[in-house]
Amino acid sequence: MEGKDERIGRTGKAVTMRVEHGKIREFARAIKDDNPLYFDEDLAKREAGGVMPPPTFTMTQAFWDDGQSRIDLGLDMRRVLHGEQEFEYVRPVYAGDSLIGQGRISGVEKRPGKRGGEMTLVTLETEYKNQRGEICMYSRSTIIETAKPVEKKD
Repeated sequence: MEGKDERIGRTGKAVTMRVEHGKIREFARAIKDDNPLYFDEDLAKREAGGVMPPPTFTMTQAFWDDGQSRIDLGLDMRRVLHGEQEFEYVRPVYAGDSLIGQGRISGVEKRPGKRGGEMTLVTLETEYKNQRGEICMYSRSTIIETAKPVEKKD
């Protein structure tokens, strides 16, 4: 039986991002979502308790990041691709909230590739807490490192 991969549990530096109504509007426009709840504060307050960002809004965390939150995945980035993304909301996030996101490697597994060679799948999980320290959501992504290219023989 193989031991636990030493990368599991590695964390990055926490990143704080302010959830601003103007940024929510910009993001909604960028993803071409014209839901009035992202634009009309009065409507959003009546219908949802306030302006809430689109579900994928926390992907903008990269713009708040100073680069120090990156986690060493131990992968050859030339052979990496994005495999999956999911968002789990635990409680509402509203304009005016301040989110602290901290990423960690939550899983590493090896699988045989369809075209030969072994693939490494690394699962990253970012936990987001609001300004009151309450967990609001989790963002999970799977990063896939493909097998090394076949070496040509002379």
